[in-house]
Amino acid sequence: MVKKGWIAAGALVFALGVGTGMAAKVRIDIHAYKAMPEKDAGKALLEQALVQAGKGSWERIAVGRIYLLAGMKAEGKAIFDALLAGKHQSSDVLRIARAYREAGDWQSAKVLFDRFVRENPKDEKDIAEIGAYYHLAGDRAGAEALYAKSFAITDEFWSTVTAAAGYLGVRPQE
Repeated sequence: MVKKGWIAAGALVFALGVGTGMAAKVRIDIHAYKAMPEKDAGKALLEQALVQAGKGSWERIAVGRIYLLAGMKAEGKAIFDALLAGKHQSSDVLRIARAYREAGDWQSAKVLFDRFVRENPKDEKDIAEIGAYYHLAGDRAGAEALYAKSFAITDEFWSTVTAAAGYLGVRPQE
């Protein structure tokens, strides 16, 4: 008897969850962007994408990245600041730093890269990647310190190839 009650309760919770998930889906109306000026259409779609993203950090970072790269730094920064102010993964810090770097904002990227290294001192692959970004920004001494830190953890292929990329002026593979 108790088992049937738990099964029924589980089914109800599942049905409510599916219903809530279905209700949260956003249908994009073609009139939200069609025949609008390019920038207005893009902004309208980004607003919808942010709703679709919900609380998803990867998704929110993707929206913020596009704002940054499209020259709307304040909008992107607001998304990133809100995400970092709440509960987040350390990988979110790295992804946001990459977005700032890609947008040409080395100072904002560097602050977050340094934070990531402090919070993840044994992540040899990402430390080597950050070293390559330092290298590409013209800070060879900083890069070499990060390469040494990475190699001290382990001599690993991806760390080595990433350091080589930095020396050769090639952006690391993310």
